[in-house]
Amino acid sequence: MFESIGIDVGIPVLLLMVLVIILLFTVMNLSMKLNRLNQKYRIFMKGKDGHSLEKEFNMRFKEIDKLMKQSSIHQEDIEEIRRTLDRSPRKYGIVSYDAFDDVGGKLSFALAMLDKDNTGFILDAIHSRENCFLYVKEVVKGESYIMLSEEEVAALKRAVNSELAEE
Repeated sequence: MFESIGIDVGIPVLLLMVLVIILLFTVMNLSMKLNRLNQKYRIFMKGKDGHSLEKEFNMRFKEIDKLMKQSSIHQEDIEEIRRTLDRSPRKYGIVSYDAFDDVGGKLSFALAMLDKDNTGFILDAIHSRENCFLYVKEVVKGESYIMLSEEEVAALKRAVNSELAEE
């Protein structure tokens, strides 16, 4: 048949031999890849059967679900702590002074304690030889509706400006 076309019989035989060699190398390469995959599979399944491995996966997924629920609860707790912290006094200013000329040592003081919105109170302790008087004045957004002494104003300014030092 090849002779009638004018093609030497050796050429198709040679092409088929090259094709067989290429296919042989491809089969060997795939066989080696399959062996490596089998080794990895044996290592992965070592000591486990399919059912116990499935149970292990299910157990891990349940643990992940449990951790996700706990994470959500922790996030809610963190938000509650932040809200509480925002309402808590975290800025302060204190001024010591002598309330009376005959009493020294600067035993009197004005203490301003404010939250992040500058709302809180001023505690004024006036010390004399016989007594100590305490006064509390409310502060809302950095202002008091009650007349403040200069020491109380200084303590309030220190408290309001104490946030600048923190940042």
